Amino acid sequence: MTLTQEEIRDVIRFLQEGKPLPDDYRFKLFADKREVELVWNGKTNEITNVVLPFQIIEQVDEPRAEKPEDTKSQLSLFDFDQRGRQIKGWTNKLIWGDNKLILSSLKNGPLREEIEKEGGIKLIYIDPPFDVGADFSIDIEIGDETLTKEPSVIEELAYRDTWGKGADSWIAMMYERLILMRDLLANDGSIYVHCDWRVSGYLRLTLDEVFGKDNFVNEIIWFYKTGGVPERVGFSKKHDTIYLYKKGISPIFNPQKERSYLSHRYGFKNIQIFQDELGFYTEISTRDVWDFSALRGNQPEVIGYPTQKPEALLERIIKASSNEGDIVADFFAGSGTTLAVAEKLGRKWIGSDLSKFAIHTSRKRMISVQRELKASGKDYRAFEVLNLGKYERQLYAGINPSLSNNQQKAQLAQKEKEYISLILRAYKAQAAEGFTHFVGKKNNRVVAVGPVDLPVGRNFVIELLQEAQEKGLTKIDVLAFEFEMGLFPHIQEEARDKGIDLSLKYIPRDVFDKRAVEKNQVIFHDVAYIEVKPHIKGNSVAVELADFSVFYNQDTIAHAESELKNGSSKLVVETGQIIKVAKDKNGIVTRTVLTKKWTDWIDYWAVDFDFENKKEIVRVKKDGSDEYEQVWTGDYVFENE
Repeated sequence: MTLTQEEIRDVIRFLQEGKPLPDDYRFKLFADKREVELVWNGKTNEITNVVLPFQIIEQVDEPRAEKPEDTKSQLSLFDFDQRGRQIKGWTNKLIWGDNKLILSSLKNGPLREEIEKEGGIKLIYIDPPFDVGADFSIDIEIGDETLTKEPSVIEELAYRDTWGKGADSWIAMMYERLILMRDLLANDGSIYVHCDWRVSGYLRLTLDEVFGKDNFVNEIIWFYKTGGVPERVGFSKKHDTIYLYKKGISPIFNPQKERSYLSHRYGFKNIQIFQDELGFYTEISTRDVWDFSALRGNQPEVIGYPTQKPEALLERIIKASSNEGDIVADFFAGSGTTLAVAEKLGRKWIGSDLSKFAIHTSRKRMISVQRELKASGKDYRAFEVLNLGKYERQLYAGINPSLSNNQQKAQLAQKEKEYISLILRAYKAQAAEGFTHFVGKKNNRVVAVGPVDLPVGRNFVIELLQEAQEKGLTKIDVLAFEFEMGLFPHIQEEARDKGIDLSLKYIPRDVFDKRAVEKNQVIFHDVAYIEVKPHIKGNSVAVELADFSVFYNQDTIAHAESELKNGSSKLVVETGQIIKVAKDKNGIVTRTVLTKKWTDWIDYWAVDFDFENKKEIVRVKKDGSDEYEQVWTGDYVFENE
């Protein structure tokens, strides 16, 4: 390094004034790198290594044997007499939560051992979000109408942190997750990363850096005949890009064949020619330009996700880079296409998503796949729906990791104080002191507020119940943007057994609207719940599903009426009713309730005929040791039978 005296003075002056050095000093001060490097603001090599427990919310093993004698143990992996139902071995995983923490917990936690026993993850396919308007919304069919469900507050926060800060934050998000995926991949594994023109340039350089440019295999162009909006300037965008990278020297690869159609069958030597309804063709090795039609609304596999990909596309990828019995993973699972195709092709799978709606959609889809495989006499595996367990708040609150522990605690405390004050003001509650977990009081009830950026889970509520018992409290309100799957109604029953009236309420997104708070327009709604009526006759019991109380809100009738133009309409949801607000050409407004009965809200139901039969067992590290031990959480797994 050689600097002139003038340059040295400039460096000292910039440092003293707290100003950044000009870009050219980067090359003057540091040794040259002989490779191209992708640099972004805040780039760091610090990768999350947190280990959080996975909580099993539900185990799905559909369809089960109809007769008790059919459930006897067999020696084989699958019960072939009962249409291939799995009775032992690997159970597939569907996990709800932030995939950064899921990946870190899979890599560093006890599940890693289970994954390695199965040979490791051989294939990862991901279609990461790059257009939040499409990636966090979903279309729901209501009769002949379609309601576009808005993202949750947690998903909006993910948008703010990932896309709202520009390309730097998107690259940083992908960089850390790709490193974790690379470390989870088996040495003979591969990763396929799906993108389009918005981020393809950034992503290629990021993948080169994470996997090494020598491990680049293919840039696959997925060309589709449908879609592609004509541009005012330029050509219609009619393709996506899929990058294929390998982990090690010898990845699994099974060459695939595709049909090349001929104008006639003559004049070709040493080529076998076939014929189908489209004409004459020969089979050739698959090239890196793929022609699959994009999904259209009238196709049976369409579920409603704007970003859903056709099963044929995933079938080619999974067949090419995995074998039967291998683990295939998708950490941006969306509608569950990767998981569905993997199950049909006899692969094991792991899927995750940040959206609870995506998890429910994938869950329902995989149950349908199990039934489809049963009907055709093929094998199928059980799968588990999991949550991430107890979180560390510093991971979510945007705390500066470079600060000292005391400074981090102070920053976190200030942020949480401001947030809790906002929620209590909107809830019309008074701040309360002298409690460990409760932060407010309203009438004769104490109030607890869940964090802004993650779900309230069982551990959180159990701590509330323990403090309530210690201090003689009998009425509790818990406010949260999101609640863990499987939390209720069991937690409310547990509270009643302790003599505590526990009310769980959703925080509406209106709390961030100062005008709505000031006008008392913010309504905190109870968690949706189902009402049942038991009918006992002699030794038999029948359970009637009587009502399903839903309090979900999206937009308001008043807002829709003020925004609508003549001749247009809009769907809104107010207190569990889906309402079509329309304005005719003369400006006359009509309102039509589309949800005619409570069962319109029920998409799927399941029964566990022997609940508390299967304890939820987790593996945790022994104190002061790297060894794991099995521990009962005190809860039970819902067995979907």
